Amino acid sequence: MAAEEKKARPINRLEARKILRPMVNKMYEGGLEAVKAGAPVAWCMGNWLEGDPILRAMDVIEVFPENYGAVCAAMGAAPAFLDRCEAEGFPTHMCGYARNCLGYTAKMVELGDIPPEAPMGGMVRPTFLMSSGMACDARYKWFQALRRYLEVPMWVLEMPTPGYRAASREDIFDYTIRYVVAELRDFVAFLERLLGKRMDWDRLSEMVANMEKVGRVWWEALELRKAIPCPMHSRDLWSMMAAASFLAAERESLDAYQQAYDEIKQRVDAGIGAIANEKYRLLFAELPPWHSMGFFDRLAERGWNFVVESLAYHPAPPLDLEGINDPLERIARQTFWSMRYSIENAVKRGEPATLAQTYHDWARDYKCDGAVLHPLMSCRAATCLLMHSRDVLLQNLKVPSLVIEGDIVDLTVFNEAQALSQAEAFEETMEHYREVRKREGLGW
Repeated sequence: MAAEEKKARPINRLEARKILRPMVNKMYEGGLEAVKAGAPVAWCMGNWLEGDPILRAMDVIEVFPENYGAVCAAMGAAPAFLDRCEAEGFPTHMCGYARNCLGYTAKMVELGDIPPEAPMGGMVRPTFLMSSGMACDARYKWFQALRRYLEVPMWVLEMPTPGYRAASREDIFDYTIRYVVAELRDFVAFLERLLGKRMDWDRLSEMVANMEKVGRVWWEALELRKAIPCPMHSRDLWSMMAAASFLAAERESLDAYQQAYDEIKQRVDAGIGAIANEKYRLLFAELPPWHSMGFFDRLAERGWNFVVESLAYHPAPPLDLEGINDPLERIARQTFWSMRYSIENAVKRGEPATLAQTYHDWARDYKCDGAVLHPLMSCRAATCLLMHSRDVLLQNLKVPSLVIEGDIVDLTVFNEAQALSQAEAFEETMEHYREVRKREGLGW
């Protein structure tokens, strides 16, 4: 019976996810253990590995409220925290991750302890906050607002984001790297004062080297998904990406991603796909509905295989850092490269929007039949360019898009039944544009 149930599952999930997914649990468990032992804990914004190896080299336990927002949404705990956030006076259209965190924090402060409904043991009270100026405006104000409830120090990691054409200029690149290295040295000095200990630079160098290896093997693993049939569904990416985003300095992460690569490679060599009958190959943009991941199972039953997704969750192509020994400069170059490579690709092709250019290239390289675009009620940064991306995909590649509105955390704005009905009708559109691409010699 068990074997029949496993065979009936619409998505053939990777075994490696059983190693990588629990590493997120360990992150929160580590916070609980740190508090008991009197060790420092930082609440951190996702920072594209700019500050993470530095914190870990200083024995600081990191907890990521953005990831915890996804955890709360997936485990059904988010509504109570969203309601509390609204009661605290914050608007409902604000970032869902921020709303979940602010509501959680207000309840924690009121109770004097972790809320009993908090999944995975909850987020322990931090020693300090590590904010970031990267990616979106809401993140900066969110951690500033947290200080209504938490009287703890806060450090803001700086990572300048040059304009579209300026980012590809070597003089601006060199200046940016020097600036970020100086900022990271100030961050190290801040930690040394706060924690009363010195940085172990050899240990930091080892962690940075491990981080770079993780990025390389994970990028190589995801490149294998260009195979037909695609060996890995987006659900595995979303389950497995957290370790690369938050825990890449750990040796355990490198071993786990190497296992993922080996498993994906075996599937490619054997012609095994992530779903039994890959009828349609799709791109997903940008962030998923964490509260309704079963939605993708229903689509898999119709032969939909999501083969590439979520720009922010993909590692950048490997960067040559030979001859650079300063670990802070290696961090600065790697983090800035995570933004710059997509900008450079867009500049080369005359496309003013990096998101649109990246999705154009992926749709072509992964031979997608369609794209599912997920405008978010509470995330302007992940939504503002989706309609432009839709137009670029259709005009340049004859790849159509299905637009399904929703949110990363708030379940009330996602209508799964309606989305499934739209998906059924969209299959005719994908079939039509298959014929159009063939007539125009687009290659798939």
